[in-house]
Amino acid sequence: MKQYFSFKGRIGRLEYFFSIVVASFYSFAIGFAIGITSIDTEVYSVSMDILETVLSLPAYWLILAQGAKRCHDRGNNGWFQIIPFYGLIMLFAAGEDGANKYGENPI
Repeated sequence: MKQYFSFKGRIGRLEYFFSIVVASFYSFAIGFAIGITSIDTEVYSVSMDILETVLSLPAYWLILAQGAKRCHDRGNNGWFQIIPFYGLIMLFAAGEDGANKYGENPI
């Protein structure tokens, strides 16, 4: 997994899947930690929401970057990932064989 947070290049289905898993676990851990802290202190404020959002930003960035690279592997612009249900296509459809305008075949 090279250049996790870069929007350049291409990645395969497996790397995209593992990126989603890692980002999901990270976001869940952040949410769980914030939730436990809120229960222990019995104070839940806007500052906790802001803290959770700030701590989750790396996971959001990772998913966007990896999604753009997966779109590139399919020969599409990175903006295709905002199309509803296109994430499923990125998980299951094969990428283009050989090099394309986004780079060499990842595997």
